[in-house]
Amino acid sequence: MIEEVPVRRLNRRTRGERNKRRERYFIFNDSYNYETESDVLTDEVSPPPTPPSSDNNNLIKNNKKVSAMGHPKTSYASKNSEKKDHLYKILVIGDLGAGKTSIIKRYVHRFFTQHYRATIGVDFALKVLNWDENTLIRLQLWDIAGQERYGNMTRVYYKEAVGAFIVFDVTRVNTFESVAKWKSDLDSKVQLSDGSPIPCVLLANKCDQPKEGLINNSHKMEEYCKENSFTAWFETSAKDNINIDEAAKALVTKILENDTLLNAESSKDEGKFSISKETNAQKNGKMCSC
Repeated sequence: MIEEVPVRRLNRRTRGERNKRRERYFIFNDSYNYETESDVLTDEVSPPPTPPSSDNNNLIKNNKKVSAMGHPKTSYASKNSEKKDHLYKILVIGDLGAGKTSIIKRYVHRFFTQHYRATIGVDFALKVLNWDENTLIRLQLWDIAGQERYGNMTRVYYKEAVGAFIVFDVTRVNTFESVAKWKSDLDSKVQLSDGSPIPCVLLANKCDQPKEGLINNSHKMEEYCKENSFTAWFETSAKDNINIDEAAKALVTKILENDTLLNAESSKDEGKFSISKETNAQKNGKMCSC
């Protein structure tokens, strides 16, 4: 009887260890038998042999099934490694009080409040999008204060951005008049790698309220956006959640298109460079053309 005591103690496991093992087995076995867990998972000391039974046979089959499928963490990691992960910096600019912060809060955190403080300098927010089964997109939204256009810090804030929203208030005409200045300032301080302006979407915010100015004529708004090289424009409302997601989707779609085109052009340029370099070397007689 004295020799049987350490065997039972060695077979016993801590509650945390048993829970971890249960979770691992539960992923692959809906019919997992928790009552005989110590018999299945014991590796230090084997219990005395018992006659075969239907329960034991089922447990052995389940063990073989788990071993064949592999460790759950390994499969999960390999699955995620196949996904493309993109991180894009997006600017949200416009006059003070146009509703930039409200739009970001509605888009990222899914809530709206009329009580907010004016942004000082710049604030940040992160939005993660499962774009498709193979693409994960992280949007780093930079909420830049309305008065920052008149300072020199915007060049620092704009650096490495690949897209932007310019926001104006449909109830205040002066905020729309400033849109062209914001766009000009943006284009002069940040460009894509090929020198072209970054995609920019114009947001006519607070469309749930009475509108003033050019926003009442959609045809003229289309012409205005073409003249100023806007990717698209949307009437939005952070309060009623109107067109916020649609505007973001349009901007991200354009960013992905530019990303694909720039990558294709860079690969072509690398091929041309290597060919021309080889040709020049051959002409100079520094390389044998065999």
